[in-house]
Amino acid sequence: MATYKVTVATGDMVEAGTNNTISITLVGSYGESRQTTVSFLFLPGKEKSLSVHCGQDLGPIVLIRLHKWRVFLEDAWFCKDVRVTAPNGTLYRFPCYQWLEGVTTVEVREGSGKKLVDDKLQILKEHRHRELAERQEAYRWKNFAQGWPRCLNVDSISELDSNIQFSCIRAKNFTGFLIFQGASHFLSGFLLRRSSWSSLDEMRTVFSRTQGRDIGGCLLCCPLPFL
Repeated sequence: MATYKVTVATGDMVEAGTNNTISITLVGSYGESRQTTVSFLFLPGKEKSLSVHCGQDLGPIVLIRLHKWRVFLEDAWFCKDVRVTAPNGTLYRFPCYQWLEGVTTVEVREGSGKKLVDDKLQILKEHRHRELAERQEAYRWKNFAQGWPRCLNVDSISELDSNIQFSCIRAKNFTGFLIFQGASHFLSGFLLRRSSWSSLDEMRTVFSRTQGRDIGGCLLCCPLPFL
């Protein structure tokens, strides 16, 4: 009997948690575990720990499968990462950082960066092929107009997967920053100016008055400008 200690972390953004059921399967170079339920409730910024019991040593853990299913209402979940400690004390990290929506299974590889030639196991080669096919399906291109650069083959941003869309937090912060910048330039007379600048020093005077307010704007309108 081999026992693996598993810790599943939920992202700390708004609505990252879920009340849907999440379970996990560990996949090693010698075999895989049975599907084990992690929890029925996840809160933002919190971690869940559990033990996964296997009839034999799985060897090095190369990937995990996260299974999400619902009984009644859909409730998306943002998984931050998963950490697995083997019986011999080896720690494996699986960075996820993505939304799981609907009834789905997501495979996450172990966090150490590897190239295609490093994939010796057949299960890793198959995973890489599936991942490539999913990316090709998600990022399909079309010609917007003759002579223009190609663009994504979607009619609306809402058609994109949540993990591809610009996050709500970023969008709100970006919009807030634009509004503040516009208001700053309006109050400084920059937007209503009808004549040319008389000198470079005059331009410096206008922008030096807004520079201090811009910093405040980043803090007030965009408390998390780099999320």
